[in-house]
Amino acid sequence: MIKGAPLRYGIYLAALDPSLGREIAKTRPVVVVSLDALNRHVETVVVCPLTTSLHPTWRTRLPVTCAGQLAEIAVDQIRTVSTLRLVKKLDTLGPAEAARLRHLLSEMYGSA
Repeated sequence: MIKGAPLRYGIYLAALDPSLGREIAKTRPVVVVSLDALNRHVETVVVCPLTTSLHPTWRTRLPVTCAGQLAEIAVDQIRTVSTLRLVKKLDTLGPAEAARLRHLLSEMYGSA
């Protein structure tokens, strides 16, 4: 378990099991997308899992490099998890990656 509140755009190792159906499972990196103000006051965070199964043509995935490895942020797999699932901090998105993630989140979940 991590110490302190998780930070927005921080990449953390998270234990996502048990999962159901086609949910991304196992212990893997996730990027926190919930606001820092929320993260400080509630015991859950909104995250998007990372995967090394690359799908360059999927508009719901955002390519990034995490700890030197190519990966995709699976924005289509967004979920809320307990902060108890966060094992350790691995990395942080850079400003350009964070801006691209905000844009994709807005495109996918914003108002029409």
